[in-house]
Amino acid sequence: MKTTTLVALDIGTTKVCTVAGRLNEFGKLEILGFNSTPSHGVLRGIVSNIDKTVNAITSSTQMVSKLAGIDVNSVLASISGQHIKSFSQHNTMTREDQLSEISERDIQQLIKDMHRLRLEPGEKILHVLPQQFTVDNEQGILDPIGMSGIRLEADFYIITGQIAASNNLKRCVEKVGLGVDKITLEQIASATSVLSEDEKNAGVALVDIGGGTTDITVYLDGIIRHTGMIPFGGNAITKDIKIGCHVMEDKAEKLKVRFGSAFTEKIVEDRMITITSLKGHEPKEISERNLSRIIQARTEEIIDYVMLEINKSGLTSKLIGGIVLTGGGAKMSHLAELMEFYTGINTRIGLPIEFLAHGYPKQMASPEYSTSVGLLLDGLRNSAIIDEKAAAEEEVKKVVEEVSEEIHAEEVGFLQKMTNGIKNFFEAEPDNDFK
Repeated sequence: MKTTTLVALDIGTTKVCTVAGRLNEFGKLEILGFNSTPSHGVLRGIVSNIDKTVNAITSSTQMVSKLAGIDVNSVLASISGQHIKSFSQHNTMTREDQLSEISERDIQQLIKDMHRLRLEPGEKILHVLPQQFTVDNEQGILDPIGMSGIRLEADFYIITGQIAASNNLKRCVEKVGLGVDKITLEQIASATSVLSEDEKNAGVALVDIGGGTTDITVYLDGIIRHTGMIPFGGNAITKDIKIGCHVMEDKAEKLKVRFGSAFTEKIVEDRMITITSLKGHEPKEISERNLSRIIQARTEEIIDYVMLEINKSGLTSKLIGGIVLTGGGAKMSHLAELMEFYTGINTRIGLPIEFLAHGYPKQMASPEYSTSVGLLLDGLRNSAIIDEKAAAEEEVKKVVEEVSEEIHAEEVGFLQKMTNGIKNFFEAEPDNDFK
């Protein structure tokens, strides 16, 4: 069976994650190679240093190329940052034939019209997401394909970003000698890998906590209803530890990762942590509980902003699926417990393993790979749909050709019989009665 192999590239504030994979015969994702490389060239989702970002991409993609045993020529990339905006838009079309069925072509025409919207200078449309449709004043239709009607209306959720941000991201990838097949909003990619269809239908808020930003996406009835972004994430916690403990930033990051807890009440033993200091200075000590207090204070602030965005959607009371935390920042101990305690909403950590094939690497069971796995799943599924359509079109073409050949053969046979009949008539012996 022919399988397509794709490579996903998640360029974040603190790391560059690269994953190569393909779909198996059961539609599960087989991981062929993966890598996470520290990055220092991105600030709050936007490329701030081309050379540093290029170096991180080069290191990560070369490692994956070696592990997967493939040549990486192009990637699926993610994008995020403060420049991302979103808004709702309505569109209407009048169809020529009200008796014919509404087709995918009609939907695509409405989406195409959305791409002609006039935006602020320097902005471009990243995603046009259908919300619901109206057919001849019948509202609330989620999928109008197959219906009949002359007036087709649609509500869309439009997501835009700065052209410069997209171009800088592409430029970094191209400097490595790779192409960019598609750019997807980070939290949409993450949702693909960690959310189930049941959760999206029931109502769920995805909170993707990165190093520089925290991205929020609210789903209901299987549709994105709201997106938002907070301009700080895990790095803000690291900086608080740096200031509160009077240590260097690299030591602060290690303290956060190894001993950090987002919920002080969950700490049973208040151990003392010894921190090596600069040369000539005495080592420092901090209690685990005090470290947790520093972390919890900033985390609660992030949660406040998250809830502000969720409340903007107007769907807080409808989140039957609760809150799902993912991204590198979601690895913090007791974060889900604090979120649930602080908000009263059921919370879980989203790991990108639901759609992975059996035997996946244990390291992939980490929320930091949610975006890259989601990029792969989306790209491979779209590729499979395209392949199926191409195969179906080829089959139809083959059948048409076979039928045409049969019809042609019948026509030739009929004409041949007529020709032979006429020929036999004129070549026959004259009847004696007419001599």
